[in-house]
Amino acid sequence: MATWDWQVFCRDTIEGEVVPRCFGSDGSITYLDWMLSAWGWTLSVALLALLVALVVGSVVGILRTTPSRVLVALGNAWTELFRNIPLLVQLFLWYHVLPALIPPLQAFPSFMLVAFALGYFTSARVSEQVKAGIQALPQGQRYAGLALGLTLPQTYRYVLLPMAFRIVIPPLTSESMNIIKNSAVAFAVSIAELTMFAMQAQEETSRGVEIYLAVTALYFVSALLVNRIALFIEKRLRIPGTAVGGAK
Repeated sequence: MATWDWQVFCRDTIEGEVVPRCFGSDGSITYLDWMLSAWGWTLSVALLALLVALVVGSVVGILRTTPSRVLVALGNAWTELFRNIPLLVQLFLWYHVLPALIPPLQAFPSFMLVAFALGYFTSARVSEQVKAGIQALPQGQRYAGLALGLTLPQTYRYVLLPMAFRIVIPPLTSESMNIIKNSAVAFAVSIAELTMFAMQAQEETSRGVEIYLAVTALYFVSALLVNRIALFIEKRLRIPGTAVGGAK
């Protein structure tokens, strides 16, 4: 029967000795210090990628619902491009290929390139949801805005988007949680996030059960936190007289 050794997180990463209170001092680093730092990198990559995905995906989704065939075609092309290339391939393109083709990208930190790859990949999915949210609204709302003298951009800003974004909060919540999970691909380019920590710590300590259980718990807590925040936002933006999911 396997025995648990949770003190592995209190061990110094160099000497292997147990450190009191599990946090290193005088320059020493414990596996707990390392894991918390990796968690921070995971959240940093995920949050930046989420910001990119929401901004770019929203713009592309809006373009795909405009009367302009050219804008619709461009939006569809963007969505199909980033949706049909595997995330890991896009990550390698951003990390190895684009910096060689676009020299200014060489000055960007590695975690930002990973965030861009993950953000653009997710923007294709966000654009589908924003498009669906706008198209779910009655056409009369668009015509009413235009009939009141609003321009098309003003109609989107003041009439369509406030309602559409309320509709798509639940699927956007799922995408936000997926970004946290998908950030694990960053280990492929040696970003010191949770998955990279788990692989290296397991090799050094041979305590894979404890290491991977702890990392799994942190991924779960991160996703649950996103879910709770999104539910709070959904309740705050709820239209009076409707349930959280939009049902009366």
